Amino acid sequence: MPEPHLFEYAVIRVVPRVEREEFLNIGVILYCPKQKFLQCQFTINEDRIRAFAPVLDIDELKGNIEAFEKICNGGKGGGPIGMLDIASRFRWLTATRSTVVQASKVHPGLCNCEAHQTLTKLHAQQVL
Repeated sequence: MPEPHLFEYAVIRVVPRVEREEFLNIGVILYCPKQKFLQCQFTINEDRIRAFAPVLDIDELKGNIEAFEKICNGGKGGGPIGMLDIASRFRWLTATRSTVVQASKVHPGLCNCEAHQTLTKLHAQQVL
């Protein structure tokens, strides 16, 4: 049996009106140091978002999500933050902020499989 790997994850939320603290879960980010894994998975259900926040700019939201993914991938495409080490990128992406795209608190876990499988499972549980 494979050795369990510690991972950390956060749920990514869209918060159209920050002052109301209402949100929809739209994605998950997962970091597994042992597997050198940092990825996020999103589902943008435009009908659901429009019903929840009719004035939210969906194209701007998609642009924010693309930036999030670029930072996860690392390298120059992610700008200065994308050039940081994997742990620093995860911490930056999950830092508390008052913006339309926010991360939940970070949660730990153990997985006995590839981190990507755990990410897919968490996405299905938390977003779909």
